[in-house]
Amino acid sequence: QVQLVESGGGLVQVGGSLRLSCAASGTSDTIGTMSWYRQAPGKERELVARIAPFGTTDYVDSVKGRFNISRDNGKNAVILQMTSLSPEDTGIYYCRVVRYGSVYWGRGTQVTVSS
Repeated sequence: QVQLVESGGGLVQVGGSLRLSCAASGTSDTIGTMSWYRQAPGKERELVARIAPFGTTDYVDSVKGRFNISRDNGKNAVILQMTSLSPEDTGIYYCRVVRYGSVYWGRGTQVTVSS
């Protein structure tokens, strides 16, 4: 069983930056695709960014050029560096990983961007 622990959320002003981290425990195997999703109040959860095991990345259009996803396969960790934050980035950010076809979610970390 894989457990995911997210950290790094918080309150930041418009234009600020935050760094989210997600560490996976319960396995020593390299994990597959690692992703960050977010859910804004009253909206559905959406994919923000994902990174494949060998580093291929994908971003939702609204964060391209502002967010950067990276991973440390040795630590089974994924990082989301967020810059130029806007109020539209407010929401709960969830880490999601895939391991041998099974999907695991973290509990989420709140990101609030104030104007």
